[in-house]
Amino acid sequence: MSPEDIKPTDFIREAVAEDLKNGRFKSVRTRLPPEPNGYLHIGHVKAFMIDYLIAKENGGELILRFDDTNPAKEETEFVDAIMDDARWLGIEWVKVTYASDYFGLLYDWAVQLVKKGLAYVDDQTPEEVSANRGTLTEAGKNSPFRDRSAEENLDLLERMKNGEFPDGSRILRAKIDMAHPNITMRDPAMYRIIHEPPHHRTGSAWKIYPMYDWAHGQNDSMEGITHSLCSLEYENHRPLYEWFPEQLGVFKPRQIEFARLNLSYTVMSKRKLRRLVEEKIVNGWDDPRMPTLRAMRRRGYTAEAVLDFIRRVGVAKNYSISDVSLLEACVRDDLNKNSLRRMAVIKPLKVVIDNYPDGETEEMDAVNNPEDPNAGARKVPFSKVIYIEQDDFRETPPPKYYRLFPGNEVRLRYAYFIKCTHVVKDDKGEVIEVHATYDPTTRGGDSADGRKVKSTIHWVSAAHAKKAEIRMYDRLFTKEDPEEGDEGFLACINPNSLQILAGYVESHLSAPEAGSRYQFERLGYFCVDTDSAPEKPVFNLTVNLKDAWAKLEKKGNK
Repeated sequence: MSPEDIKPTDFIREAVAEDLKNGRFKSVRTRLPPEPNGYLHIGHVKAFMIDYLIAKENGGELILRFDDTNPAKEETEFVDAIMDDARWLGIEWVKVTYASDYFGLLYDWAVQLVKKGLAYVDDQTPEEVSANRGTLTEAGKNSPFRDRSAEENLDLLERMKNGEFPDGSRILRAKIDMAHPNITMRDPAMYRIIHEPPHHRTGSAWKIYPMYDWAHGQNDSMEGITHSLCSLEYENHRPLYEWFPEQLGVFKPRQIEFARLNLSYTVMSKRKLRRLVEEKIVNGWDDPRMPTLRAMRRRGYTAEAVLDFIRRVGVAKNYSISDVSLLEACVRDDLNKNSLRRMAVIKPLKVVIDNYPDGETEEMDAVNNPEDPNAGARKVPFSKVIYIEQDDFRETPPPKYYRLFPGNEVRLRYAYFIKCTHVVKDDKGEVIEVHATYDPTTRGGDSADGRKVKSTIHWVSAAHAKKAEIRMYDRLFTKEDPEEGDEGFLACINPNSLQILAGYVESHLSAPEAGSRYQFERLGYFCVDTDSAPEKPVFNLTVNLKDAWAKLEKKGNK
């Protein structure tokens, strides 16, 4: 699936169509406005795809503009990562711009507002500004510096720009209405003083930097953006977004808000994600348990699956939480069609087939992907000693357990029937080795006498298998809404979100390429990690074959 295939009907598309029909705009131009202070996550994908597809479907243009107005948090590393992730999604843009491209013009427009008496320099401390802003039920208080003359404000603004004042000592504010029912309109800040660190593009040329509400809307105007599509948290900012261009007499884009993507068992706040990284709850921004695209790619998610999920979620006006199981189902559907099958044993138990010839090796025919006839087949070595999953053997089987146990016969996938004869235990009484016999007439999985077995299990040849590290990932949080309640999101961290196992994989996985995806038969879908090396391949669990959490939740509701 490509991004162009996602073409639902929703209120945004209807609004854009109406704007073109009534002549409000002659064409469509949208923008992606990420701040380069972190990595993209799944929530950004929804916003990016809306902007991209609205432009694409209407024969318009998309601009990628980095909102780099805070040098304290922004890095070129994030710029590069954002572009790489966006390309991975299949997004295309006509050009890349930066808010910093417009610092000069933005300052000139601020000067215009000061000259018109619509902006002033405020000497109040940040604490005083906050205290005087008022509440939803109480009007704010005018700054004692609100009535400065235009001449004095112009002088102070110029000196702010030249770096004469320390950080936090002064701000430039729009002069609107401190009694406005929308708190956003109560003389919002336009510029603040920041001396260090240097900006990632402009260096130390600027000592003042525009606030989001000032830069964002005016940059949209400068670039001729017709539709500013943003999440509902900016709905209260829309009057301000419209006020600035009205006062300046410049092009006025249209802002339309939609509900952002919220995902169960996940947090999306950059601040909270940063805490997970900094407090080493996860192993970096690309830890496969994180909702960043870096992490999802490392875990083995495909762009096609992510886009399918975004299509299924759709565009809404109201807050909701999307079920992460839907995302996992999309990943599962895509990988089922496109992943090669391989056998691996992640919790190995040794099985010795006593009546199999010593030193002999056979090659069994194994299908690469039953969903894709063109994928062909491979030869899998078989020998006297094999490994099976610990879960596929019970010395004392529970009711309706049909896998291997003393006296029972099972089918080895692609190979023979085997029957357990006895076991070997360690000093603690734990089974460390299973002994069995095989029926040489059942090669390929069928018996000449027509007898049936109720279970088929997978295996690897001990003489040919490759040792591998298997990283079993689960959801990072145990609660559907990690932010619900008073304890905070860190209180519901899943202590079992990562288990590292020492397993074996079949010989065809002896030197897999990082990023390659496979279905380990009967286990799940796995991706070769970037930590993988020829001497020690590393596989990440992408998603189980079935929704294991659904079973747990169903059990808990009984």
